[in-house]
Amino acid sequence: MHPTINYKTHINKLPHLPGHYIEVTPEVVQNLGGKFKVRVLCTINDKLTFQGGLVALGGGSGYISINNKRLKQLGLQNGDNVQVKLEPDDSEFGMEIPEELTELFNQDEEGKRRFDMLLPGKQRYILYYIAGVKSSQLRIDRALLLINNLKQLPVGKESFRDMLGK
Repeated sequence: MHPTINYKTHINKLPHLPGHYIEVTPEVVQNLGGKFKVRVLCTINDKLTFQGGLVALGGGSGYISINNKRLKQLGLQNGDNVQVKLEPDDSEFGMEIPEELTELFNQDEEGKRRFDMLLPGKQRYILYYIAGVKSSQLRIDRALLLINNLKQLPVGKESFRDMLGK
């Protein structure tokens, strides 16, 4: 992947899902290595940078989802033109690891071992779920719940629903 790719596009609505996306043209997809499921740092209008994944759209094009919170932060809506900068995301999981989970892993070797065995998408889902609350105590509670339940599940049968204890 080239170090940095800049291009112009516009905000689109996903027809089959709630939410919006930024189109990635076939040319840009080729510059990203011609593959999908690539993790990138995406900067919109030089104002907001977030971690995202490239998903196939069809016809050689791809897209990167952008949620309503980010659109609001940027003051953008469906159809607006944007300047996009894509850079490689070299982070291990494609998102920050909440410090509460890092601390838990420092104390729980088996929990860390089981987390490391999960597929990257499940790892990201756990990170996203834990990081999704503002309260540090709630992040601690979520980390403990997920990792303690994960350790009880058979290897290869780890569903997020079971990790939540539902």
